[in-house]
This record gives sequence, C-alpha cells and structure tokens, in this order.
Amino acid sequence: MTRAEASMLPTPMAEPALRDGEAYYRRLLRVVEGQRLPLALVDLDRLETNAQALQLRSGRLPIRLGTKSIRCVEILRHVQAMSAQFRGLFCYSAREAAWLHQQGFDDLLVGYPTLEADDFAAAARAVRSGATLTLMIDEADQALALAQAARTLGVRFRVALDLDMSSDLPGLWFGVRRSPLRDAQAALAVAACIREQAGALQLVGAMGYEAQLAGLQDRAPGSPLRNQLLRALKRHSQRELGRRRRQIVQALREAGHDIGLVNGGGTGSLEATAADTCITEATAGSGLYSPTLFDHFGHFHHLPAAFFALPVVRRPAPGLATCTGGGYIASGPAGADRLPSPFLPSGMRLLGDEGAGEVQTPVKLPPGFTPGLGAPLFFRHAKAGEMMERFDRLLLFRGDQAVATTPTYRGQGQNFF
Repeated sequence: MTRAEASMLPTPMAEPALRDGEAYYRRLLRVVEGQRLPLALVDLDRLETNAQALQLRSGRLPIRLGTKSIRCVEILRHVQAMSAQFRGLFCYSAREAAWLHQQGFDDLLVGYPTLEADDFAAAARAVRSGATLTLMIDEADQALALAQAARTLGVRFRVALDLDMSSDLPGLWFGVRRSPLRDAQAALAVAACIREQAGALQLVGAMGYEAQLAGLQDRAPGSPLRNQLLRALKRHSQRELGRRRRQIVQALREAGHDIGLVNGGGTGSLEATAADTCITEATAGSGLYSPTLFDHFGHFHHLPAAFFALPVVRRPAPGLATCTGGGYIASGPAGADRLPSPFLPSGMRLLGDEGAGEVQTPVKLPPGFTPGLGAPLFFRHAKAGEMMERFDRLLLFRGDQAVATTPTYRGQGQNFF
C-alpha cells in the first residue's frame, strides 16, 4: 500500500493528510453524478488489489470465498475469474448454496448447520443436479436429522465437522461459542455416528475457524493496553488451537475417515492459517471490501473498496447536514464500532446523541465545508456483506467512471434467513 493510499483511510492518523482523501472524494462525486441516492458502490481497482493481497497472505492455500461477506453474484464471479487460487464458495445457508449452484457455481461448503426442511430439500435438488455441496454439522443429533432427510429425499449428503477453535483460558473464553467439538474424542464420536449413516451421509472434511484471530482488531487507536493483551492472547491461542486442530484431524484419519478438506481462516488470520500444515484451504471474504472492523490489524491493511453514498436533504444548523437513510448497523456486540463510519469528505463525524438513523442520519461537517442539498456524502459499513442487505444494486466503478450496475442478493430477491 502506498503512502497516498494510506492517507485516504478515515482514521485519526490519516487526518493531517487530507489532500489525497479529498482527491478520492472528488473522484467519487464524478462516479455517482446523476445516480439515484442512497447508493452502494464498489471500487473494482481496489477490490482487485485487495484480492491480490489475500492471495499473497494465504501463501500456499487455495481461498474459498466467504459469500456472507460479499452477497453479490457478479463480485463472486469477478474475483474467481482473477485466479485459480480462488476456489469454491463458503456459504452461510444451504438454500443459498443451492441457489448459487443455479447461478453456475460449484464446490459449495455450507459453514453453518441447518435443520430446516426446505433447506434440506434445496440442497438435495442441487446434489441431484450435480452439485458438489458439503453441509456442516457438529453433533450426532444433527447428523441423524440430516441422514433422515437424505433418505427421504433420495440423496447422499457430503458433510464436514465444525471444530471449536476457541481457547478456554482461566477465567476467559477467548473465541466464539460455535461448536461442542473441542477435542478428538468428541469429533470421533460424531464421526462414528456419520459412519453408521453411510448410505445417507459421507464425511469428507472438517473446519476449524479461528474467529478470535480472524476478527479481532489488535491495533485499535486509543487502546494500547487492550491491543497488547489481544496480541498476546492471539499468539497463545494460535499455538494452542493449531496443535488441537492437527490432533483432531490426525485422529479422524487414523480412525479411517477420509478427511480431504480441512478449512480454516478468515481475512484477519490468513497467515496463521497457512502456517498450520493440516489446513488444505482458507476462507476469506471481508478483505475484498475491507470494512471498518478490519482497519486496525497489526499485520495487514487492505484498501476500503465498498462505500455507500447518502444525499444531503437538510442543513439544520451551520456545520451540520442531515442525510437520507444511513442506519445500517452491523451485527455483533452493540457499540460504536458497529455504526457506519463517515468516510468522505474527511473530517465528518456522527453525532453522539443520534448516531445513524433508519431514515435520516445527521453528521458534523468538517470546517469550511457546506454541501448543497442533494449532494452525496460517503460512508463505510462496519462489516462487509451486511451492507448489501440494504441495497438492491451495486454501482461498480474504475477510476472516476461507473462501469456497471449489478444486483446484490437482495436485488435478486434472495433472503436466506
């Protein structure tokens, strides 16, 4: 990343160097000229730069694109066409995976369990039409429900085990509450259940997602002690979970299970994932758009590539502007870091007593800047794919030229939960 590119970032460190940011703001103004607002847009040049950075960071590993973080068929196609290293999709819903197969995709790994009959039916239709589709489970009762559905629907489902990769430290659970499969004994018990359902289920792989490495920023401004503690916890957790993941995979293979797929990783942990010799592929997606929750990692930085533009519709007082829409709050623990971030022009900020609203969002303007009514202000979302749930279409651009408009999942009428 060049110094000029770094100066565009909406962080306190970038504030002294506004000229490059303002040049990008003028470019964005030309891109959205004449477009209906609010509008979501993606910079294809930056997206491709980020994709190449993900490739470098993942090293030897193929990258399975995380659809939850993208939610746009055209972007999925575009990135996969860049390199054969982008191989397969990591889906968040079985119905989503089946629908993506209809759009021409294959090698579909569903990262979350399901017990819904219509999800089973959609997955079965995709399998019957030739899809390589793998479903995720983490306990025997899920396996039994899936096996019963497979027999009813006349298919055999490929399955993978979701291994828990959190670190259980004295007085601290470092990670997410995801799966009960924390050791080889637990994984072997579920694998044995799958083997008993051999006509309906086939165990083909395992996933060990190190969420605490992939998703926690460790260089957040103003939090030096927390950052130091997080980096120490991450180092400890990486060593511990790496050993545990290798032990579980080895035990499964020694028990005669054909574990050909071992998935791990996320945008924030690609280097750690690639260092684990049992891993066969990494998942990444958020790094393509690079939302604000990925601004402050110590070992990498991608370029913000996805934005949304809101029109100014009110000027309630000098130094203030109110925009239409904008209350696009990210999931996770409630806090200021889940709010959308004013991006350009540099120096805008949300009001502490209002934040971002469902139908209007007021902002404090930078000194000397007074936008006209209807003028666009640009924001970034805290997470990647969640922004796409708010917009039917994406404007794709290069330089200062719009090159295409493409639908999001929402624009194609798809809502999987």
